[in-house]
Amino acid sequence: MNYLNIFLQAAEGGGIAQFLPLIAIIAVFWLFFLRPQAKKQKEETKFRSQLVKGAKVVTTSGIHGKVVDLNDADSYLILEVDGGRFKIEKSAISKELSAQYMPKEEKGGKKKK
Repeated sequence: MNYLNIFLQAAEGGGIAQFLPLIAIIAVFWLFFLRPQAKKQKEETKFRSQLVKGAKVVTTSGIHGKVVDLNDADSYLILEVDGGRFKIEKSAISKELSAQYMPKEEKGGKKKK
């Protein structure tokens, strides 16, 4: 008997069984890529909405400075850097500098030897 005839007579796998691998791939993509990105975006939005005057921040371009003025209506802030001031968008703020990232002379006022 010819094997080709046997293969041609085999029943088709129809219905949902054909779509299960596709559904599984979409679920894995959502769990590992889309969900964490949405969570990170939500945290960044919350952080930017809680900015206050006097906070030391870093912009996305790497500029370190202190927030001098906030304008929530137009979504911008004034950042002071070494005596100069920049008007930048809130979305350009990357992170806040906490005490652990500051150099020792800025934390305690005196430099340790």
